[in-house]
Amino acid sequence: MYRDRNMEFQFGFMFPEINRNFSVSYFCYSVAMLPGNERQDVERGGKIIMPPSALEQLTRLNISYPMLFKLTNKKANRVSHCGVLEFVADEGKVYLPHWMMQNMNLREGDSIQVESIDLPVGTFSKFQPVSPDFLDITNPKAVLENCLRSFACLTKGDVIAVKYNQKIYELSVLETKPGDAISIIECDMNVEFAAPIGYKEPEFRKKEDEEMAVDPADLMPEPSGFVPFGGTGNRLDGKVRKDSTSSDMPAPKATYVRGIPDYDYQIGTITFMRKSTKTNNTKDKEEKDDFKPFSGSGNVLKGRI
Repeated sequence: MYRDRNMEFQFGFMFPEINRNFSVSYFCYSVAMLPGNERQDVERGGKIIMPPSALEQLTRLNISYPMLFKLTNKKANRVSHCGVLEFVADEGKVYLPHWMMQNMNLREGDSIQVESIDLPVGTFSKFQPVSPDFLDITNPKAVLENCLRSFACLTKGDVIAVKYNQKIYELSVLETKPGDAISIIECDMNVEFAAPIGYKEPEFRKKEDEEMAVDPADLMPEPSGFVPFGGTGNRLDGKVRKDSTSSDMPAPKATYVRGIPDYDYQIGTITFMRKSTKTNNTKDKEEKDDFKPFSGSGNVLKGRI
């Protein structure tokens, strides 16, 4: 059967293959090597910068949006996933965030394979902070949610970088569902945190002074007069109770004496009070004994009628 190759070429050009994959090898560099002004927006997220020729090739293919890519370092056998931010790189080069270069064990100018891929929408992810310093953040979930807006996908095993208050925190991706690589664009995803690496639970120990602290009830004087339920119990058979022996009875408390303030105190003076156990001043004692309250005579403002 005769086949015209020119006819095949024309039909092949008019009806391109469907679902063809994009797979190109590039030389990778960190964002710091990108010509022009410093691009902090690239360092904070999980997206790369590709050359314009990649956009032209992707538009010819039946690529689903959003554009997600699989990055492969064949020398180190490392795989990760990312999105694309812009198509302004030099031809044959791609620019990656610094943390992504570290995950992939890549150096400046190494070769990397970039392939288009479709990822499932994420429903769950679990992170583990690399340092306990991450616990200093008041609301870590809100901070992580804000930072993940610059990411297109997550890969299990990656260590992503989160910048907050001029400080970079590293988080290890422990688990992702429904797969080891997920898309996090316009999704409702549950997030959990594991204990940071090197974190130890605080041990609460009572201080010696707290253990030897005196109960304030012991400093109060014993009640005088009628005391309800102050008696001792007896057994009906006449035997002595084992828990009510005389040796177990508490010693009587000392009489509590309330101090008298010095009403003649002058500001700027210091008086050293010394307690005296014996007194020979019988006159003061007699005056105190003879004192009778409300014993004076009363007067009225208006005379009696």
